[in-house]
Amino acid sequence: MIEEGGFAGVRRVTQRLLPWIFLPHRRVQRIAGLLGMGDQMTYIRTTALAALVLSWAVAIPISAFAETITVTDVTGREVAVETPVERAILGEGRQLYVLAALDREDPARRIAAWRNDLKEADPATYQAYLQRFPEFAGVPTFSGYEDSLVDLETTIVQKPDVVILNYETVQAAEEAQYIEKLAALEIPVVYVDFRRRPMENTEPTIRLFGQLFGQEKRAEALIEFRRREIARVTDVIAATSPNRPRVLIDRAGGYYEDCCHTFGDENFGKFVEIAGGDNIARNILPGTFGQLNAEQVIAADPQHVIVTSAHWEAYVPGGTWVPVGAGGDPAEAMHKLEFYPSRPAYTGIPAQKTQSFHAIWHQFYNSPYQFAAIQQIAKWLHPELFADLDPDANFRRLHDEFLPVDYQGGYWVSLSNGKD
Repeated sequence: MIEEGGFAGVRRVTQRLLPWIFLPHRRVQRIAGLLGMGDQMTYIRTTALAALVLSWAVAIPISAFAETITVTDVTGREVAVETPVERAILGEGRQLYVLAALDREDPARRIAAWRNDLKEADPATYQAYLQRFPEFAGVPTFSGYEDSLVDLETTIVQKPDVVILNYETVQAAEEAQYIEKLAALEIPVVYVDFRRRPMENTEPTIRLFGQLFGQEKRAEALIEFRRREIARVTDVIAATSPNRPRVLIDRAGGYYEDCCHTFGDENFGKFVEIAGGDNIARNILPGTFGQLNAEQVIAADPQHVIVTSAHWEAYVPGGTWVPVGAGGDPAEAMHKLEFYPSRPAYTGIPAQKTQSFHAIWHQFYNSPYQFAAIQQIAKWLHPELFADLDPDANFRRLHDEFLPVDYQGGYWVSLSNGKD
């Protein structure tokens, strides 16, 4: 590969040889005869012309080869974007979960800046990518939450081709006229969603990333992989119509110290239904997220409690969170999970009596990897039906086929029989 300095050298040589390129051929022959150079002068002219063409090609910016396409984001907005995107601002660092699956060779190269949530919410995954791609250490970061906007100053300084925001930022963007302000600077904004309605919006979000980064075929392959893995559960549930055990999802256990944050009829709440369970909050909470009181939990009498958690030392030092996730230590995770049956809200429920308490990586709620959570929940709820299903092996296969980092286990544990 020619370095930038090499291209500058090509240009300098070309400038010196330009006169020989444009001299009339007869005059060149006379000069060559006087100098005794003969055919060598023809070679010089040809070399100079080739160098000139090369230097002009190098001078043409990448944007000159970009194609402006119209994409549709998860809100239904049609947005014109120059693709393939070379500089993107990620409104959430965990968008790397999909970007890395599409740009396996060098996922850091097209991130102009990103929110620092991946480092804090999923430090083991961040370290795995940092070890594989040291360039991540130099990617500019900014703070915020899932509903936070990227400040205009950061955006302007980074000169992105596109800003990719969570669906949760829509209201803040409207109030601040964020889209309009960036449009005046010719910076497009698109919305994506793995969190609010993941079973509805994950496929469109993957497809949108594929369009933005010129990886449409790979995006469709990822979509198909995810569909097949979810069907390993849904096909069995449809064919057998098993009894649905009652399930409480203890959302973000240890991040919240009080009980009982949970999911309504979406996200993990929907995962439970797909896996053949009965989410007790489905008919109580109107949206994706919410909280039940202890009386509601005891009255619903859940047979299983699924704690979504992660290694959250950055957020709650020494908290009761269960350290499941990439490379998690099962023994440590089991030890911390043992706290949860003692919560007052779980007094006397069937799950407490049978120790049917399970912990699973919280970040499945915000990634294209939901199939692994659905499969593992199905095994907990219907062990006989899914005795041959191996979520760990299937998640490993996703890494082998799509991701640039090696698979590490540790994404779930269960108190039931002391086994996953």
